[in-house]
Formats: sequence, C-alpha cells, structure tokens
Amino acid sequence: MTYLGVIGGSGLYEIDGLENPTWTTVETPWGAPSDQILTGTLDGVKMAFLPRHGRGHVHSPTTVPYRANIDALKRLGVTDVISVSACGSFREEMAPGDFVIIDQFIDRTFAREKSFFGTGCVAHVSVAHPTCPRLSAACLAAAIDAGITVHDGGTYLAMEGPQFSSVAESKMYRESWGADVIGMTNMPEAKLAREAELCYASVAMITDFDSWHPDHGAVDITEIIKTLQDNADKGRSLVARLPALLGPERAPCPHGCDRALEYAILTAPDKRDPALLAKLDAVAGRVL
Repeated sequence: MTYLGVIGGSGLYEIDGLENPTWTTVETPWGAPSDQILTGTLDGVKMAFLPRHGRGHVHSPTTVPYRANIDALKRLGVTDVISVSACGSFREEMAPGDFVIIDQFIDRTFAREKSFFGTGCVAHVSVAHPTCPRLSAACLAAAIDAGITVHDGGTYLAMEGPQFSSVAESKMYRESWGADVIGMTNMPEAKLAREAELCYASVAMITDFDSWHPDHGAVDITEIIKTLQDNADKGRSLVARLPALLGPERAPCPHGCDRALEYAILTAPDKRDPALLAKLDAVAGRVL
C-alpha cells in the first residue's frame, strides 16, 4: 500500500484537501522530529506531512533533526518521500519560479549526523542514484499537469548555511563543479531516506539566481520571500496531484530503493551493539 510522506521546506507548511487531518506526535530513538506530523488521506492514498523547519520556521538547516524526521516517517509506515524545498539557481534557463526534479547531489554539509549506522552496526548503502526515478517521474508529471515550468533532472549542491554563498563560491559551484541549483536541506535527508529503504524524490523550487548572476548580485531576501509564497502555491498544487498518479496500491520499487539494506550491513551478528540495534528498529527492522 502506498503511504506518501511529504517533507515541506521553506514556504510549504500544509497539504490542501487532506481528509481527516490529524497532527500526530511521533517519538523516535533519535530525538523529536521537526514538528508533529500531519496525517490523513488524499484521493484514497494515506498521506503524512512534516514541516522540515517546524511550524513557524524554528529550525535552521543545520539544526533540522534529519534522522528523527526520516525515522518518524518510516515508523508511521510511509513508503515514499517527496522532499519539497527552496533553492537558488546556477542556470540562466532555470529561473526563479521554476521547479527542478533533482536527480543528483553534491554534499558540502559538515555539521550534521549523516547516518543511522555507526560503531556497533556498520552499513554502506549506495547513493550513486540518490533519488527514485519512479517517484521523480510522478513529480514531473504532476508539475506539468499543474502548469508549472519544470526541469527534468538537475544537480543540487547542498551547503551548510545558514549564510548564502559568496560570489567566488557561487561561481565555483556553477562553473567548475557543474551544479544546477543550491540549497541547504536535502543532505543528509536523501542519504538517510536511502538507509531507511524509502523511495525519495526531490522537488526544488527556485527562488533566486544565487550570487553569481551579474544582473542580480547578492541574494535579496525580500525577493526570495515573495517568490517563496508564489512557489508554495505551486508546490501544494503539485503535491495534490501525486496520490492520483501513484495510486493506493504499491508494487516493490523497480529501482530497489526499498531493498537498499539487503547487503549493506557488514558488522557480524555477534558483534552488533544491542543498544544501536534497538534504535534501528524502524529504519532497518526488515533486515535485522
């Protein structure tokens, strides 16, 4: 059965048309998630919405409890996660107000816990293809149907923040590294979703051209907020179309996202830390 989780970023704090909406408190071994989770159904599909920064935007990109967020969604029974987040653009053709369906990441974050695993239970999952093509295709179709200008595929550079880039950094990411957009929140979120065997798709909503653009200069926060508000309306429209596209019945992921841990755990069973295993009950219970 499909259970769709939506992690909403800056500007997106609700799902329109949700039936029987209930704010649910979910406790995790990794601490409290960013907020309560809004659950309900939409077009016969179970939905869970988590505001990434918390209602009222209380968490910075660095302090978002990424592990707790992914664990909480998995603990609820979520099978598929859509990340919706604001970003800056490195490409003239990817303009403010456009959306990008992300398929690659460059992770430049450094102050965040990036794995559920560690000493006592070591695991290595592949993030060569960090987003789910099936779920990304549904997001693309929903965006097109909603009349949104959308780009199919793009590389998202995840920076630590909370400051925006210098001009030198922005030019390096764009010209030398080949990134298409820049944001602060999709890492380690995408890596953790893969460890939790959740299909993950990223919808990046462009708010600005970052600081490389000669005609735009420094990022203007007032312009960003205006574009954020416009993008939020489009984001809700996209999300509202996803249940009908995905349907209530769910087959195993053809790309193996839901089996990512099949051969990932390397620690011998008799050497595994029972305390860590207990914390992994939701994330890795299928293989443990």
